[in-house]
Amino acid sequence: MTISHMILNKKISIALLLVCLSLAAWSAVAESWPQWRGPNRDGRSPETGLLSSWPEGGPSLAWTARGIGGGFSSVSVTDGRVYTLGDFEDAQYALALSESDGSILWKTPIGPTWDDDYLGPRSTPTTDGDRLYIMNTEGDVISLEATTGKELWRRSLPADFGSHQMQAMGTTDWKYAESPLVDGDRVIVTPGVTGAALVALDKESGETIWEAPIRRLGSSGSYGAGYSSMVISHGAGVKQYVQLIGRGLIGVDAETGQFLWGYNRVANDIANITTPIVSGDYVFATSGYGTGAALLRLVPGEEAGTVDAEEVYFLEANTFQNHHGGVILDAGYVYTGTGHNRGFPLAVKFEDGEVAWGPERNEGSGSAAISYADGRLYFRYQDGLMILVEATPEGYREHGSFEIPEVEKPSWPHPVISGGKLYLREQENLFCYDISADATAQGASSDIAPSATQ
Repeated sequence: MTISHMILNKKISIALLLVCLSLAAWSAVAESWPQWRGPNRDGRSPETGLLSSWPEGGPSLAWTARGIGGGFSSVSVTDGRVYTLGDFEDAQYALALSESDGSILWKTPIGPTWDDDYLGPRSTPTTDGDRLYIMNTEGDVISLEATTGKELWRRSLPADFGSHQMQAMGTTDWKYAESPLVDGDRVIVTPGVTGAALVALDKESGETIWEAPIRRLGSSGSYGAGYSSMVISHGAGVKQYVQLIGRGLIGVDAETGQFLWGYNRVANDIANITTPIVSGDYVFATSGYGTGAALLRLVPGEEAGTVDAEEVYFLEANTFQNHHGGVILDAGYVYTGTGHNRGFPLAVKFEDGEVAWGPERNEGSGSAAISYADGRLYFRYQDGLMILVEATPEGYREHGSFEIPEVEKPSWPHPVISGGKLYLREQENLFCYDISADATAQGASSDIAPSATQ
């Protein structure tokens, strides 16, 4: 073999190694669920090779983690750790658990406990490399070390930006539920007030980069933060943050914080909760309490860099309204559980709002939180029933169901699919199910007692 051939073969070997490393890195990212509603905040997992139907009794229970505190926070999963928030008697905590068995790796106090009728935090931690970003129920935005739980910085939305929640039944007592958005070098959160609807913070230091004032949006709803979490859009060629606040839907320029557009019709007077869905130049948003749903098209404004929002259609509440369980966009159709405090499965065509099927009735009761993976919709009902539904506009098709154990309060946290596992937070317990295609039988689980190394 000549020297030139040896050099060529070496280059090819290095190139193949780099490709393999890149594929491995992509696979690790694809299998993670790093924040609220997954990699793209749309409730979708990119995983394949999962059970297409569930056996009687449900998928195999891999492990159960106990003693993680009360609350409705979902979980994020990345780098071998599972993160969530929970209320204990002495304080509210952020926790990291082992992805392999659910044992508690660390537990850090983040604020006072909130023992209301429903009990505990709603926010989901956001992971970003060696950092974790969380929001407690008091509206504190906190950065933690992902490996140790050490607090790095903290900002208060009420104290620093005059934030308050939208008026809920005459009070502001439902507190903060947003999951922070990390984008590049910044963390974006929602004070929700006219002088600072959104704010961008430096993710390393917590210092303010910009505050986004907004104009009057309309009479529906009330000023203040809603209970939604924002998403990123590039509609009309402008990168922007889209969020549902107390007065409705808004778009804010990602670079400058300039207010771009607002839409009031989708706001209600009690609680705006559901995370919007973005696709190209379009934004789909909905809220409960008898409101409805809308599709907007974002178009360039008259001045360079400005954006206008045009209503494509509005669906009245008797056709489509989502309380807080979320919506899924798949192959041109929107799937949800419709009805206020109902989870009646429904599919509508994204482009024109035409109903494909539903609303259907099934054995589930109350609101339904919904996620997607591998051609299936994971409906989690308030009474603790899980139902696997085919994502197809051709009709409502169930592919198995099971009861989540030990349900005592509303079973609200959103399902999480990561690494061939289904994670279901149920107050102080976290149940981890094996839903990989080779897992076919209900099995015994490891039951993990609380522990932590601090």
